[in-house]
Amino acid sequence: MKSLAALVLSSLVPLAAHAQVNATSDYLSRMDGDGDGRISLAEYQDWMSYAFDAMDRNRDGTLTPDELPGGKGKPVTRDEYRARIAATFNKQDVNRDGSLSARELAAPPQ
Repeated sequence: MKSLAALVLSSLVPLAAHAQVNATSDYLSRMDGDGDGRISLAEYQDWMSYAFDAMDRNRDGTLTPDELPGGKGKPVTRDEYRARIAATFNKQDVNRDGSLSARELAAPPQ
């Protein structure tokens, strides 16, 4: 399971180029849909789901082995993917206020 998560998350690197972000403030401004200066879990999941969407070629809501990097692994549903993203969010939300500040967003997950 960890290797699949690493594989899926590693796919974010080449896809991140489409976003044209160069600093934490760029990520914050692009992720922050309501403009409140913080990133909610939903905003974080929506932003991070672009990798899933790019890999889900047939748009069925499940990444099958042929859609995963390396062409191997167990299928991953959108809900499973969002749960993994939520786990990462929770690690980054060090003050446990339910949102990520620019500082939390820039720091590696604890």
